[in-house]
Amino acid sequence: MEWQPDEQGLQQVLQLLKDSQSPDTATQRAVQEKLEQLNQFPDFNNYLIFVLTSLKSEDEPTRSLSGLILKNNVKAHYQNFPPNVADFIKRECLNNIGDPSPLIRATIGILITTIASKGELQTWPELLPQLCNLLNSDDYNTCEGSFGALQKICEDSSELLDSDALNRPLNIMIPKFLQFFKHCSPKIRSHAIACVNQFIIGRAQALMDNIDTFIESLFALAGDEDSEVRKNVCRALVMLLEVRIDRLIPHMHSIIQYMLQRTQDPDENVALEACEFWLTLAEQPICKEALSGHLVQLIPILVNGMKYSEIDIILLKGDVEEDEAVPDSEQDIKPRFHKSRTVTLQHEGGEDEEGEDIDEDEDDDDDTLSDWNLRKCSAAALDVLANVFREELLPHLLPLLKGLLFHPDWVIKESGILVLGAIAEGCMQGMVPYLPELIPHLIQCLCDKKALVRSIACWTLSRYAHWVVSQPPDAHLKPLMTELLKRILDGNKRVQEAACSAFATLEEEACTELVPYLSFILDTLVFAFGKYQHKNLLILYDAIGTLADSVGHHLNQPEYIEKLMPPLIAKWNELKDEDKDLFPLLECLSSVATALQSGFLPYCEPVYQRCVTLVQKTLAQAMMYSQQPDQYEAPDKDFMIVALDLLSGLAEGLGGHVDTLVARSNIMTLLFQCMQDTMPEVRQSSFALLGDLTKACFPHVKPCIAEFMPILGTNLNPEFISVCNNATWAIGEICMQMGVEMQPYIAMVLNQLVEIINRPNTPKTLLENTAISIGRLGYVCPQEVAPLLPQFIRPWCTSLRNIRDNEEKDSAFRGICMMIGVNPGGVVQVRHWRYGY
Repeated sequence: MEWQPDEQGLQQVLQLLKDSQSPDTATQRAVQEKLEQLNQFPDFNNYLIFVLTSLKSEDEPTRSLSGLILKNNVKAHYQNFPPNVADFIKRECLNNIGDPSPLIRATIGILITTIASKGELQTWPELLPQLCNLLNSDDYNTCEGSFGALQKICEDSSELLDSDALNRPLNIMIPKFLQFFKHCSPKIRSHAIACVNQFIIGRAQALMDNIDTFIESLFALAGDEDSEVRKNVCRALVMLLEVRIDRLIPHMHSIIQYMLQRTQDPDENVALEACEFWLTLAEQPICKEALSGHLVQLIPILVNGMKYSEIDIILLKGDVEEDEAVPDSEQDIKPRFHKSRTVTLQHEGGEDEEGEDIDEDEDDDDDTLSDWNLRKCSAAALDVLANVFREELLPHLLPLLKGLLFHPDWVIKESGILVLGAIAEGCMQGMVPYLPELIPHLIQCLCDKKALVRSIACWTLSRYAHWVVSQPPDAHLKPLMTELLKRILDGNKRVQEAACSAFATLEEEACTELVPYLSFILDTLVFAFGKYQHKNLLILYDAIGTLADSVGHHLNQPEYIEKLMPPLIAKWNELKDEDKDLFPLLECLSSVATALQSGFLPYCEPVYQRCVTLVQKTLAQAMMYSQQPDQYEAPDKDFMIVALDLLSGLAEGLGGHVDTLVARSNIMTLLFQCMQDTMPEVRQSSFALLGDLTKACFPHVKPCIAEFMPILGTNLNPEFISVCNNATWAIGEICMQMGVEMQPYIAMVLNQLVEIINRPNTPKTLLENTAISIGRLGYVCPQEVAPLLPQFIRPWCTSLRNIRDNEEKDSAFRGICMMIGVNPGGVVQVRHWRYGY
């Protein structure tokens, strides 16, 4: 007997579906409670599938909603469905996949793939054969509904479909899909390509066996009149470029011609897919050879794609000039992630090395339109191509640029400024002769009446900051800084943001060149404190922190401290311990404390105490969570990491003055726990703090050395580059304080250090710190370390060749000399030394 609904039960379910479409929150809450009650009845799900598939008298949105509630139930408790209920649902889905309504067909498709992804592909053996058979139906709705369901299954379960677990159904499915590339309905053609596309990146064997047919079928669809089909063809070609470029090379000329057309497609979604082709091609070794002859066509197309579209301008409120008084909505503020501290050494060139394993933030010209669009893709493509072709790009660009940069229409002028920024990295050498004229023009654009022109001018100028700083300061640095500071106080929030970010870049490039202007800079940044809304305040912290990093101890002047510290401390007191805005503020204070040194003393006690509290709270919460995960939430360990890094900043800045603070706190006990945390970033920051405390107040560290050294030894694992780097550095600092007392601990660390210094492809920063620590171990215990000299002497010398002379290098070299005295034979076999010091 087929299941039939009870009339009263059906009315109850229909009432629930009607109520759930109400915007009223109280009604919504009642609906949730009712849903939970009804889920106690096993056949409630039968009612839901019945409304979706059979109750044609109801309107489509209600029927679809019934299916979506059922989908959520499947997701949450499908394993508890009685077998007869599960079978009834599966049967109904397959019998109604051809419903006349596209909305209902799509809902059934979603339901099918949800059941399939709950492990049911294995236990629903008739599903794939039946859907594939239904593709042959003469009824369009049945064919389209089955394809829609298959496409969703291919998206959700592509790996499983290509495995032995299901007896490799793709061997049948892929040839079947390829037949439908020629179907008379564009919707079906589009489904067919989308299904096959799911298997390109994973290089499914069944697709690789049919690769030539697939590529020929794509070429046959090149001129398709349907935009969804064209989009899927472009997407396929972009992926094939990554995985089967060998098959495309013979046809590359025609493919490039096709993609040039499609990048100008009237449908922006197609143009965007096509534009990805240039980004992907730029990463292939054949790029230069394949594209050289086409640049004359491609460059104008990319440049044209870099204009804001009308819809962009509406979304960006391009006509709103002043919005600084409008509060930010919270969803506009992206989550920020703290980068843990990595200890680096000074190089001969004078600049610090960044830890190589840490990605730099990508420059982004218009962040608020975070959706990837044609403008962003065209700009990114031009950027990567500029890095491939360098100056060869300029003959195709310069004639266009002149017309764009001085164009009366602001949208076109704005795109020209973006072009100039996009090519800055790749074409810098070739651009140098034009910069003395261009930079003043861009500085003038900072005063443009359109906010979007002012903001892009900030970004582009920041891309040329390195050149600006290399010229005499009065030529460009002074006028640029003066105008950028005005823009930091712009009435438009977007311009404020762009100016603050650009100024941070300028600070990094200019460093101490900014010292003469510090008073003027601080006045501006402090004034912005009172002016900025939430989102830009976070960027302002970054600009202040970068300023402190760039000018260092020059900031330690009473007049500067009086300007800067009161607003920072006011914010510090305003924020609660669980407020994520503490991250950027703590990062900023860490830089300020390091720069101000003793100038930070009046502020250090409350800051120190709060950092210790944050570490303590996080550790306690982590402990409770590990014991009772169902009762407690996992803590956000970023609070602890940022606090450890600020404590490092305090120890580095205050030196011996931190002694009394450490004496009155349990920081060493907390540090012992942090050093053993499961999260690498926590350990990384702990070892940085251990090294800084060792330098600043070793008497408090010394009693813990016996417990700390074995932990340092186990963290000399180059799998975690930054953790290993900071542990290595801390060992070197401990050596210098322990002297001969280091002897019992040498065996815990020496072999790992020698292994790291001989390891191929090890980042420079880690090699340098390892070399320093080996030298220092040899300095304090030459008898123990000297026997290993032949194993490390050559990489040791190469690692330290370019390091600036300082006390770290000095102690390491003395160590080597002492070891050579103990074991002269250790260096005899090292021939032909090149002295690069």
